[in-house]
Amino acid sequence: MADLSIDFCGIKSPNPFWLASAPPANSGDQVMRAFDAGWGGAVWKTLGDPIVNVSSRFGAVDYSNAKMMGLNNIELITDRTLDANLREIREVKKRFPKHAVIASLMTETKNDWKVLIKKVEDAGCDGLELNFGCPHGMCERGMGSSVGQEPKLLAEITSWTKEFAKTPVLVKLTPNTGDILEPGLAAVAGGGDGISLINTIKSIIGIDLDRMVPIPRVGTGSSNGGYCGPAVKPIALHMVAALARDPNIKIPISGIGGISTWRDAAEFIALGCTSVQVCTAVMHYGFRIVRDLIDGLDRFLNEQGMKSVMDLRGRAIDAYKEWGDLDLNYKVVAKIDANKCIGCQLCVAACQDGAHQCIFTGPNDQKRPPQAHYPNDMAIAPKPQIVGKIAGNRVPWVDEPECVGCNLCQLVCPVDGCITMAEMPEDKPETWNDRVAQGRDKQPGGIHD
Repeated sequence: MADLSIDFCGIKSPNPFWLASAPPANSGDQVMRAFDAGWGGAVWKTLGDPIVNVSSRFGAVDYSNAKMMGLNNIELITDRTLDANLREIREVKKRFPKHAVIASLMTETKNDWKVLIKKVEDAGCDGLELNFGCPHGMCERGMGSSVGQEPKLLAEITSWTKEFAKTPVLVKLTPNTGDILEPGLAAVAGGGDGISLINTIKSIIGIDLDRMVPIPRVGTGSSNGGYCGPAVKPIALHMVAALARDPNIKIPISGIGGISTWRDAAEFIALGCTSVQVCTAVMHYGFRIVRDLIDGLDRFLNEQGMKSVMDLRGRAIDAYKEWGDLDLNYKVVAKIDANKCIGCQLCVAACQDGAHQCIFTGPNDQKRPPQAHYPNDMAIAPKPQIVGKIAGNRVPWVDEPECVGCNLCQLVCPVDGCITMAEMPEDKPETWNDRVAQGRDKQPGGIHD
């Protein structure tokens, strides 16, 4: 078995899987049940002055047969008393001394931060996470993302906490910003020991068209909330990678955003994360999913010959490049396996209407007119021949010289392995930046390539 233990700026954990600061980490009972299930750490639901939450609080986007592809919430920080939370933090650390317990905090004045930090550290927490990301409710009060969107203020408040804290300080960033590097560098400038991201994305999940009220409905109205779940993973990966590859970000990163499987976690770690935090998947399936996360990541590391999770960290960072550094001479073309094709012709429709018009049906000695490319045009098609299990004229073919390798056809194909992208012989690698450096970035007459 690979070594899954981590050391995140001095915070030790038996594995990189932490509960994010959210409803699953709202009480000591929940956190202890999570640790019993196998979670390595938990970021406690944000502590501060208790608030009053609304009902209802959640809305979701389903896609096809998948429930909760995206989740929206208008819930705020803890509505439980600080004393109750502190008592339960003590109980958790007494029972699970080797698991990571991080206190998420949100308050206003410098003295408020001083008092709150002392209380949670006295309760035994292993570290602090500064919630500068909440995009609703708290930001209207001058906290949450209103801090995360102002780099100077973020750096100043972070520096306050570093004055008072005896434990490591993580800065949680909002994705609701133009350039994630600005708050990331501000966290470093303020002395933060680590960064966690992303918090939720400001959003409206949908509209109740019967009542003409945004969802989730609170009586006769609603508000924007925070969007999370599998749908936000690509955004989170981009922002994590943007920080991880910047030479000025020399502190560890805890990745958050749409992590549901061990593969999701491995991708975040490969892009530079030391730990990963999970919320929506737990809200959907429960704490037990951590066994699949642990077993899957362990199996992957063993298959790759990696002895520890730290061997995986950052492996993909060097391959994340600016567009101008990509090889313009690298080419792939689509290949269709006639024996696997079911004749749905989704690839034909996608290529003809949404891509580069290089996939056809019928005889491949000449291109057929556009009106004959679709299944309902069989009347003008030649007599079919059997290929594999379906009529030959329904098996698409690729005009390879015209294929640009966009791989849309592969993405829409419902049959695994039916369409593959084959690498073609490559000329000497050349990038757009190479062309610019050589003065070949413009065509005669000033028209760009």
